[in-house]
Amino acid sequence: MSMPIKIPIALPAYNALREENVFVMADIRALQQDIRPLKVAIVNLMPTTLDTEVQLLRLLSNSPLQVDITFLRMGSHESHNAPPGHLERFYISSERILNSRFDGLIITGAPVEILDFEKVDYWDELATVLDYSSNNVWSTLHICWGAQAGLYHRYSIPKRTLDQKLFGIFPHHVNERHTALFRGFDDEFLAPQSRHTESDRKVIAATSALSIQSETAEAGVFIVTAKDGREIYVTGHLEYDPLTLDREYHRDLGKGLPIAIPKNYYPDDDPSKTPVVRWRAHAHLFFSNWLNYVYQETPYNLEEL
Repeated sequence: MSMPIKIPIALPAYNALREENVFVMADIRALQQDIRPLKVAIVNLMPTTLDTEVQLLRLLSNSPLQVDITFLRMGSHESHNAPPGHLERFYISSERILNSRFDGLIITGAPVEILDFEKVDYWDELATVLDYSSNNVWSTLHICWGAQAGLYHRYSIPKRTLDQKLFGIFPHHVNERHTALFRGFDDEFLAPQSRHTESDRKVIAATSALSIQSETAEAGVFIVTAKDGREIYVTGHLEYDPLTLDREYHRDLGKGLPIAIPKNYYPDDDPSKTPVVRWRAHAHLFFSNWLNYVYQETPYNLEEL
């Protein structure tokens, strides 16, 4: 059994998820239920705004919990990746949450990984959100560049540029199999990666507050945690759709950028063939495990955080 995510009925993702038979609940109906939903905020920094909304909401719906979603935008940054008026209608500026508390927070990747962190135009605002989350959010899930940003801001973990883009589907293994995040995981699992940079593993391993939970020789560190799971750093994209890497590949080809065929993705490495999805089950399991961990550990009264 799964409970719904609560989102505005006018959000484009609402109809997209309903067509997939994902259980979503309009905010009006949710007001009639006498339970406390988990409150989860999402800082969506991805260039594919609407696609990322659907991807994350799909995974957050796969749980027997009601989840109340709040989308956040960086007020210091002018986005051109969403339809006109979309962010103003469905997102709130980060400064509006500073007096609120959440069970969970998700910070996505962003197309700025080549820049120094301080040169990102919304860096100061994001740093404020990261500081805010330490005392006002039970568990924060950082994804891709969001993971690099969190590790840098909190622990001064540097990043370095890779010789070539890490791009494709890679096997990862679990270092700590008996933690809440990896309940039900196989010893090895697949996950998409799409990045030009990586956080320094040696510095991560030497930082006593951090634990490398999952990694692979080819793709490096995948999942790092701190504070008993209250901080989670994921370097890849478990949330990706079947054709996300395909769209990225053809986008870069169209721009004349140097891009290799994503590894372990197309059958026979033939871009004319439809990719076979081999990471969906673990993606759903990971997000369900995270929500269940948050549900079991967070105070019922968020004012007690």
